[in-house]
Amino acid sequence: MSLLQSTEAASGVSVKPFYLHLFPPHLAHLCTIRALANWLYVSDIEDGFLFRKIVSGDRVSRENTHMTSECFLEMFRNNLLDIEIDPAPYGTHSFRRGGCQWLYSCCRWGLIRICDWGGWSTEFSNLTIVKYLISYADEPSERREDYLNPNRPPTKKCFSCGRTCHCI
Repeated sequence: MSLLQSTEAASGVSVKPFYLHLFPPHLAHLCTIRALANWLYVSDIEDGFLFRKIVSGDRVSRENTHMTSECFLEMFRNNLLDIEIDPAPYGTHSFRRGGCQWLYSCCRWGLIRICDWGGWSTEFSNLTIVKYLISYADEPSERREDYLNPNRPPTKKCFSCGRTCHCI
């Protein structure tokens, strides 16, 4: 499956499509194909914008009107409040950041590959990609005193690569 961004049609600028593939069952919670299939089923959208304006009663609009980023951000932050997470450090780029961190840490993608996938420059003089990989809101994955400790406790088996390592 491939998706073209609406900005291409509107601006005439060529945007590379994102090719999507079905993830294996153990990664079903991260699978874009499954998420889109579920969304299309529950929203009953057959054509037009995938993410439409939400109208009264938390219903998807029947009109082909896209959801604004401001509306999405408000609903996202309300969802965070629902699960008792402070929404202040999160914005719409949180999804891009989370994807980059997952590709880098769990899938072991290199920086150039991530930049190519996300459409970022591989000119590393301004280090834009670092903003997506590191944040003040990140939680450390292990204790600082264990970084070089050869006797640190064993880690869990990596669900992506099958190795026992300290990457997750």
